[in-house]
Amino acid sequence: MKPVPISPLIGLCLWLIPAAMPLQAREPARNLQDLEKLEAKVAAVSRGVLPATVALLSDRTGSSGSGVIATEDGLILTAAHVVQGAESMLVVFPDGKQVQGKVLGANYSKDIAMVKIQDKGKWPFVGMGASRNLEAGDWVVALGHSAGFDAARTPPVRFGRVVSKGPGNFLTTDCTLIGGDSGGPLFDLDGNIVAIHSSIGKSLTNNNHAGIDGFREDWDRILNGETWGSLSLNPFANPEMPVLGIGMAMMRGARGVIVESVVHGSPAAAAGVRTGDLIRSLDDSEVRDGGELLQILAKRQAGEQVKLGITRDGKPLEMVVTLKRRNELFEER
Repeated sequence: MKPVPISPLIGLCLWLIPAAMPLQAREPARNLQDLEKLEAKVAAVSRGVLPATVALLSDRTGSSGSGVIATEDGLILTAAHVVQGAESMLVVFPDGKQVQGKVLGANYSKDIAMVKIQDKGKWPFVGMGASRNLEAGDWVVALGHSAGFDAARTPPVRFGRVVSKGPGNFLTTDCTLIGGDSGGPLFDLDGNIVAIHSSIGKSLTNNNHAGIDGFREDWDRILNGETWGSLSLNPFANPEMPVLGIGMAMMRGARGVIVESVVHGSPAAAAGVRTGDLIRSLDDSEVRDGGELLQILAKRQAGEQVKLGITRDGKPLEMVVTLKRRNELFEER
């Protein structure tokens, strides 16, 4: 079966300048030579990762999604919602080969899960990269069995850029995805797995992906069959979202976040934050409003220490706060 040709890279920023320069991960294509190099790179990545991009089907739940093999012995990374309610999945390779896979564990809060191929063998696999060092503008390549496995074609290749990072373990790209792509892989231009497709937005070109670093953090627990967390349409309600433990208020004309209340036993309370304090910065990043504070926090991890810049009674203060997960704070209350 011949791979489906990659769509021409039309619509890329083609900035014409006299001299050709090496194309970096988040740079626009400056000229035709850069564009040709970029297209060749995407084609090479696609050929290399295609054999390890599988479809996952469940007779029990009727679910259909995608996954990617990350180890030679057949460990598949996918999205938690793809395997929800299933104990086993039918694993279908791009060439039509079918094997059985056992569902291992999952962290539903991060929408990540693992499936293990039951047959022994040396399976095609792809190495893992990193997701935290991705930045807006980085080129990425998405594969997946769009609309389910189709024997008439290989998994379509989509190409785009990182749009934003966060909240939490998630990142957003403009790669075009549809149903059936969930759980499929996102690659960097070195051909490494950097994320798994999580949720498809209302716009097909605005989609969320679960970063590969989340797998690394929970690797042993998921591999050993643990299942925890809960799925949420609102990533900011993620039980593992790091929090300060404050209620926020806004005041017209004020730049910053006014502390309306402090949760008893929270990280903010332990650090000495008081009602009426004005939070102006977090780790030297200016905080202009509550939404910006949440976005900054979403890129941190529970257990990390952050430095709050606060104004109290007109005087500047600095406080060090050790973040907790939302569910930790809730359980302690």
